[in-house]
Amino acid sequence: MIKYAMITFSEYFNAWLYDNDAYYSTYKEIGKEGDFYTSVSTSSFFGGAIALDIIKKIKNKNLNDNTTIIEIGAHHGYLLADIIQFIYTLEPQLLKSLNFLILERFDNLQIQQKKYLKECFGDLINLSFCKDIKEITLDSAYILANEIFDAFPCDLLYTKNNILQQAFVQEHQIHFKVCKDAKLLQHCEKYQITKGEVSLSYEDFVKDLHKQIKKFEFLSFDYGDKYARNDFSCRIYEKHKVLPLFEEKTELKTLYKKTDITYDVHFNYLIDLFSQDKNNKIVFTTQMKALMDFGIFDLLEILKNNASKDVYLREVQKVKTLIEPTGMGDRFKVLKVSKGS
Repeated sequence: MIKYAMITFSEYFNAWLYDNDAYYSTYKEIGKEGDFYTSVSTSSFFGGAIALDIIKKIKNKNLNDNTTIIEIGAHHGYLLADIIQFIYTLEPQLLKSLNFLILERFDNLQIQQKKYLKECFGDLINLSFCKDIKEITLDSAYILANEIFDAFPCDLLYTKNNILQQAFVQEHQIHFKVCKDAKLLQHCEKYQITKGEVSLSYEDFVKDLHKQIKKFEFLSFDYGDKYARNDFSCRIYEKHKVLPLFEEKTELKTLYKKTDITYDVHFNYLIDLFSQDKNNKIVFTTQMKALMDFGIFDLLEILKNNASKDVYLREVQKVKTLIEPTGMGDRFKVLKVSKGS
């Protein structure tokens, strides 16, 4: 950020997470030693359930057996490794034909991911990397986006005296001014948003997916809900503490680029974007329902028949955390999109 310059909150958010010295530019621990937990850090059966869905899609001819499994923003590579391991366990012959690709913008994280997956699988898998979806052209893909939309830069808006105000940042202080951005004004009018976060960059992402990949299964897990909540959800995670953006003790200057910043995703907007292709099949559900539909209980049954009671019971507790209706099971929402199936 240029010192003293006033920029939009979207630009500030982007610099916080994606500058060369930003939060996501270096490897961060996730889980107990990090700033937050994810479903991936909770149980490997999260990836196992997704592996089951991939296998079913191939067996049902929704996808080719040489399809490319894409993970967007793979962090260390744990989720993709879990998926590969379960495919290897359940349908090992598929690893001979499947391709795996990680979409990661930071070179140093690509190095970490490549090293980890090499240690796990050696030359058993066909793995490649790219920095942008525009770099690839594919006939068939299964695209996994775990908690990425809540990391797209967003604008902050709220209505004062019936006039929409937009957030700007100067010297880490947030200032609201009358919104003059026609696209933001139009978006808020369409979705009846009077207060909250708006990320117009979802549109280009969805367009690029459709342009670059002929047939795909797209799967996204994220915080949020179908309808705009008309309140601010933007928050900062620091060592498992949640710091609301507008809380008085939240000092942006000291937290900037050193902590994670996020917000709740407005899924109805995403659904509308994917619906522009009338042939797409779209399902919106909860993490609990999705993992159950994928067959996560079937995996537990397999474990029960092949492991000790203690191992089985420990995994049951982890899976409960993933699907608990009052926790991750309902808090995380899932968007599934099938194109060309």
